[in-house]
Amino acid sequence: MMSDFAIYPSLKNKRILITGGASGIGAEMVEAFCAQGADVAFIDRDEASSKSLSARTGARFALCDLCHVDALLNAIKDLGTFDVLINNAASDNRHDWREVTPEYWDERMSVNLRHMFFAIQAVAPGMIEAGGGSIVNIGSNSWWEAGGGFPAYATAKSAVHGLTRTMARDLGTHRIRVNTIVPGWIMTERQKQLWATPEALDAHRDRQCLPDLIDPVYVARMALFLSSDDAAMCTASNYMVEAGSI
Repeated sequence: MMSDFAIYPSLKNKRILITGGASGIGAEMVEAFCAQGADVAFIDRDEASSKSLSARTGARFALCDLCHVDALLNAIKDLGTFDVLINNAASDNRHDWREVTPEYWDERMSVNLRHMFFAIQAVAPGMIEAGGGSIVNIGSNSWWEAGGGFPAYATAKSAVHGLTRTMARDLGTHRIRVNTIVPGWIMTERQKQLWATPEALDAHRDRQCLPDLIDPVYVARMALFLSSDDAAMCTASNYMVEAGSI
């Protein structure tokens, strides 16, 4: 199911940074912002996918493992200053709660949460100097619907909402908006390959209000809106893209 989508004039030439931009939802957002005429950069550790996406869209990129904060900060510095930050990078690897070690727990927090704060810390001074900006953190409805099988991931994603709200307060006086997009089960290639069995999809449809599976493009469209001037009075809030999943 596809539609004719909106164009946001305020996004033209806006400087956009997307973490985890080389594949999945991130790549969909890179393409969507490029189609708006924005100046797009992304960070990822997948060199082949990054080069392919850059060649296709014209977006700039830096290679970086976001778990290494110093490397993240250097990558952002090299890419420049930004009007919009999309904190997208994450990994929802399944894990049994009985087998989680302290080291694995810390690694999951690094992959799914810690880099978001430090990316905000790095881009916010440039936004303050520019007179405002938009930060969009990608959460998950996995903890809203009490999903099991990945306790470290669900915990990290629940913390994204706290990060959003506290940073919206701290940065709001500078006209920097901070919001969370809450995706449901988005049908990226990774999800299709690893977990989207016919039985799992049937069960998931039963939990959604809408019958259609969710394409990554709809998360990208919400990111466009929240980054645009149309959302100038939207901050500290959750924006659900989960087809009414319970």
